[in-house]
Amino acid sequence: MAKTCVLAQIIENSVIAGDVFKLIVTAPAIAGIARPGQFVHLRLTDQLDPLLRRPLSIADCHAANGTLTLIYRVVGRGTMLMTKLQPGDTVDCMGPLGNGFTLTGQRPLLVGGGMGLAPLVMLAKAFCSRPATILMGGRNEQELFWPNMYAGVCPNIHITTDDGSIGYRGFTIDVLPGLLEKEKFDVIYACGPHVMLQGVAAIAAKYKIPCQVSLEEYMACGVGACLSCTCAGTSGKRHKVCTDGPVFWAEEVAW
Repeated sequence: MAKTCVLAQIIENSVIAGDVFKLIVTAPAIAGIARPGQFVHLRLTDQLDPLLRRPLSIADCHAANGTLTLIYRVVGRGTMLMTKLQPGDTVDCMGPLGNGFTLTGQRPLLVGGGMGLAPLVMLAKAFCSRPATILMGGRNEQELFWPNMYAGVCPNIHITTDDGSIGYRGFTIDVLPGLLEKEKFDVIYACGPHVMLQGVAAIAAKYKIPCQVSLEEYMACGVGACLSCTCAGTSGKRHKVCTDGPVFWAEEVAW
């Protein structure tokens, strides 16, 4: 897979909700070839601190104007530094990295939890001629700003929250069996916490529906050299999530 390293200029870095930000950068060489499910690796400064790049899934890209949209939550020093970026600043951006989703479905169901909903935005747009349905979950209503991002893209949006402040009270995997019995989806795409993906994979297998999952692991190098992001595979092989994934068929992963 072709990848490149460019100086990406910041166009926008704004708060979406709480501690979640939307970062838009110009990176035409990456935006022109990126596919849903791939990610970029950002180097924030020329200093040794922080030493490592930050991996961020591509939430959206526009090949025509050469921009990438990245959505991130402030979780540590690196992402805190990202909040300081201003329009006109530049960051070292490597990508697109990893293998994305396989767009085979005619009736796709997207299942996302928390920040796992970010890469599914671009995936949903890729299905514009065969609109996707999405099942999204979060802790509470304040965290569920995502419906606005999917408006006009997914005709049917189902919501769950841990506290019941909006949508169904419970988890996405509580609602999933009922959706699969009600509608005839031919493929499931999922991204979110490991326990959610494990549950989605088990339910998809029970209903005999092909399922792809995007794994979230910390990736120190992003190019398959450091082995910090490996996961066990059913074949006995340990997969490198950054280069073999982050998207896998569910049956490839030893849950």
